[in-house]
Amino acid sequence: MCNQAVGLVAAELERRGIATVAIQLLREVARRVRPPRALWVPFRHGYPLDTPCSQERQTAVLEAALRLLEDTRHPPPVLAEFPARG
Repeated sequence: MCNQAVGLVAAELERRGIATVAIQLLREVARRVRPPRALWVPFRHGYPLDTPCSQERQTAVLEAALRLLEDTRHPPPVLAEFPARG
């Protein structure tokens, strides 16, 4: 229910002209809720920015999320995937 509420709030903010990006830990939830823009991350629950104290990795997640705001090639809803460590 909480994830649904986040998607609904994001959609309402978008209707009012405020762009949003959700960072999602569960791809299935993002597909079902369909927020305007979502970045799915392959990390364990409770760690949406990956490992604590890993500034470089956390910055990479935030930058990937913010890039979704700049990418106008695809209309919402957009579900992008953050790459797992290789």
